[in-house]
Amino acid sequence: MKLAGRTWKFGADIDTDAIIPARYLNTSDPQELAGHCMEDADPSFPARVKPGDIIVAGKNFGCGSSREHAPIAIKAAGVSCVIAGTFARIFYRNAFNIGLPIFESYEAAAEISEGDEVEVEAATGRIINRTTGKTYTATPVPPFMQQIIAAGGLIRYVAEKVRKDV
Repeated sequence: MKLAGRTWKFGADIDTDAIIPARYLNTSDPQELAGHCMEDADPSFPARVKPGDIIVAGKNFGCGSSREHAPIAIKAAGVSCVIAGTFARIFYRNAFNIGLPIFESYEAAAEISEGDEVEVEAATGRIINRTTGKTYTATPVPPFMQQIIAAGGLIRYVAEKVRKDV
């Protein structure tokens, strides 16, 4: 799986309240959440993000509460993946559970600039900054997790497996 898009750059310790503010948690509708995604970190983000865009952030992305709303909002906004120095563990798990690919790379997170065109190869963890020509390495997404992402998340993956086994 290859992902490619224009980057949005955020700093370190972006918590789940910055990703989707608590005042919008009265809904679980992905499109409603997408309309407010990252608005406290960058008020222009919800209106300007395009399908396929990539979020790049510093360390500890997704810290804070364990709400699944955060990766759901990012995915529903059309973001193809997130590259960060590190991820909060609960966000990491929630992202894969809902089918949002994420990649850890300190070097890529530090050096990629906002607006750069970036390509990510999930199977190899290779991150290519098309703007600068520089290549980075992230931990590759294991094959079974690529299947979860391709299915659209863990629940859909399990449902497909059960259908095939019945």
